[in-house]
Amino acid sequence: MTTTTTPDALLGMVGSALGPTDWIAVEQDRIDLFADATGDHQWIHTDVARAVAESPFGGPIAHGYLTLSLVNLFLPQLLTVEPISMGVNVGLDKVRFPAPVPAGSRLRAAGEIVSAEPIGEGIQVVVRVAVEIEGGTKPACVADTVSRFFP
Repeated sequence: MTTTTTPDALLGMVGSALGPTDWIAVEQDRIDLFADATGDHQWIHTDVARAVAESPFGGPIAHGYLTLSLVNLFLPQLLTVEPISMGVNVGLDKVRFPAPVPAGSRLRAAGEIVSAEPIGEGIQVVVRVAVEIEGGTKPACVADTVSRFFP
């Protein structure tokens, strides 16, 4: 579920809940493509037979940074700001990976607007995004994203 708002209205939305998003599957082929893109071919991600036999997770898991990169997919599903001339990803304040993401898992995200303040001619907003694993008890990733929106 997407929340749509204006840049100025963000200032009054601190504490607002966002989402959840649609579910997406994190299959082994996505994990392998991420390994190819980043050069991170650690066996707990890419060697299915070894991960099943030796990993404490019982099989291959997604890279933490793959899970984090999905925040970029989820964020526009959580919050749309318009009209704007430009939106800029400023970065992240805090990121944690409380639970591993087994290959084949389904993920979705929910969010909360943590802060919003005028910065120059724009509005800077911090959205805490929690990536949930279907059937899990802890989130896979919690990230405080920092964005600026310019009217």
